[in-house]
Amino acid sequence: MERLQKILAQAGVASRRKCEELILSGSVEVNGEKVTTLGVKADPAVDAITVNGKPIKSEKKLYLMMNKVKGVITSAKDPQGRKIVSDFLPGIKERVYPVGRLDYDTEGLLLLTNDGEFANLLTHPSHHVPKTYLATVKGVPHGSALEQLQKGIQLEDGMTAPAEVEYHDVDTEKKEATISITIYEGRNRQVRRMFEAINHKVIRLKRIKFGDLGLQQLGRGKYRHLTPQEVKDLLAAARKTHKVHKK
Repeated sequence: MERLQKILAQAGVASRRKCEELILSGSVEVNGEKVTTLGVKADPAVDAITVNGKPIKSEKKLYLMMNKVKGVITSAKDPQGRKIVSDFLPGIKERVYPVGRLDYDTEGLLLLTNDGEFANLLTHPSHHVPKTYLATVKGVPHGSALEQLQKGIQLEDGMTAPAEVEYHDVDTEKKEATISITIYEGRNRQVRRMFEAINHKVIRLKRIKFGDLGLQQLGRGKYRHLTPQEVKDLLAAARKTHKVHKK
């Protein structure tokens, strides 16, 4: 017997958080009875479970890495008709969704999966999985400004956790600097807001690592399947950082 939201997530319905919302909204039935409270357990091998009247089915678990390009949104659909990440997944028939998000103007490493447990473990705030970006900013921040980011900086939604920050490149002619920054949170537009807080607007932003996983030679707009070892390493990193920060 497993919690219903976990069963739904494992079946690829959505992330665990979204599955909880589906339950609370009355979209889920077990053996013909609507479930609207969390904590209910079921056995997918025995119980008939439906979402919006459709029975769930176990899908082959997929774990993908994409090199997202700028001008693409990490959503299943877009009312404005903009390009979405699934437009760049030829040959993938299963419904996959992003593990966390990269905003419209941000490029780089994006993970996608239909494994809700995997997505939840990597994105849950308590797990602190590191994500590394290259941020090209206007002007060249002084060392004291970067120290603010390293120690944590006050944003409108609270103080950020300490970040790892170092110069990657400086273009004196353009008066720009590219900074490598590793953060351990996943707030909305966090890196951009952190640099804005020290008065250096981000011009270009690219995520180059998720945990220890890097883009390597993956072309822009391309994707590949993660190896079993890469999936294992990501899960191990999430569990490890969770234990470290829990102490």
